Amino acid sequence: MHLEGHSVSPAYLRHIRNKRLFLVALGGVLLLMVIFSVSRGAVFISPLEVMRALLGGGDARNRIIILNIRLPQTLAAVFAGGGLALAGAVMQSVLRNPLGSPFTLGISNAAAFGAAFSIIVLGSGSMQSSSADAVTIVNPWLTTGLAFASSLVCTAVVLFIASVTRGTPEVMVLAGVALSSLFTAGTMFLQYFADDTQLAAAVFWAFGDVSRASWRHIPLMGGLLAAAYALFFFRRFDLNCLDCGDETALSLGVSAPRIRLESMVASALLSSVMVALLGVIGFVGLVCPHLVRRFLGSDHRFLLPGSVLLGGLLLLGADTGARLIFAPRTLPVSVFTAFLGAPVFLALLARRKRS
Repeated sequence: MHLEGHSVSPAYLRHIRNKRLFLVALGGVLLLMVIFSVSRGAVFISPLEVMRALLGGGDARNRIIILNIRLPQTLAAVFAGGGLALAGAVMQSVLRNPLGSPFTLGISNAAAFGAAFSIIVLGSGSMQSSSADAVTIVNPWLTTGLAFASSLVCTAVVLFIASVTRGTPEVMVLAGVALSSLFTAGTMFLQYFADDTQLAAAVFWAFGDVSRASWRHIPLMGGLLAAAYALFFFRRFDLNCLDCGDETALSLGVSAPRIRLESMVASALLSSVMVALLGVIGFVGLVCPHLVRRFLGSDHRFLLPGSVLLGGLLLLGADTGARLIFAPRTLPVSVFTAFLGAPVFLALLARRKRS
C-alpha cells in the first residue's frame, strides 16, 4: 500500500490494526461493565431486564430503579474515570513526568480545602436526626462551587509560576507538590477548629463517591469530557512532539510552552469539575495512562481514547466492587481505588525498573 506517495509496511499496518482492535475490545468490555453495574445492587435486575428498561420497556419499578438511581451513578463513574484518566495522560505527556496527575499536582487537595472551608466556615454541612443519613451537605452547590474555585486557584498559581519560569515541566510538578502540601495543611487547620458535625461533614465530602451524582450533573460531566477529548485529540500531533522534547517540538513548528500551558489549563479544568462534583478520587488519573502505554504505546492517537475507556472501566469497576463486596454497606469508591491503584502502580514501577 501507499500513503501520500510513501510505501507503508504491512507490519506497521498490522500494528495499527491491532491497536484499533484493542480499543474496540476495551469499549466492548466497558459496555458490558455498564450493564453489569446497573443490574447489581440491593435489588437484582437481570441484564436482559436492564436492556428492556433502557429501551423504554420492562417492569415499571425496575425502570425507576435503573433510570433514577443506578444509571446516573454508572454514567458518573464512566465520565469521571474517563476525565481523570484523560487529564492524567495529558499532564504526564506535557510535563514529561510519570507522576503527573490531578491528584499529585494538588488539584484534588485544593478542592478538598474549598469544600472544607464551605462546610466549616460557611456552615454548609449539618447533622440530620435520622441514623440513615447522619451527615449531609445542606448546600451542595456552595460546597461544590468553592471546591471548584479552589481547584482553579491551585491551577492558576501553578500556571503563573510556570509562565514566569518559561513553563518548564520540573517547575510545574514541584509547584503542584508544594501547593498540595499547602492545601492539605489548610484543610487540617480548618478541621482542628471544627465541631463534631462540621468535621464529620468535611470528612464525608472528602470521600470520593459517585453515588452523590444526579442527572443534573451528567450533561456537564459528559459535555466537558467530550470537549476536552476533542481538543486533545486535535492536538495529538503537538502532544506527540512534546514527548520528544521541546527542541524537537520547536524544530517541527510546535510551540512547547504554549501547548503545555493550553493543555494544562484544559486538563486542570476537566479534573477540577470531576473532583468538585464527586470528591477526591485518587490513582485513576495516575495509573490508567501507565497501563494504556504498556499496551498501546505513547502515540496520542491511541493513548487518549485508551485512557478514557480504561479510566471509565476502572472507576466503574471500583464503584461496583465497593457496592457489592461489603453489601449492604457501601464503601466509598475513593477508598477502593486507593487500595487497588497503589499496588498496581508499584507493580508497574517495579516492572519498569527490571526492564
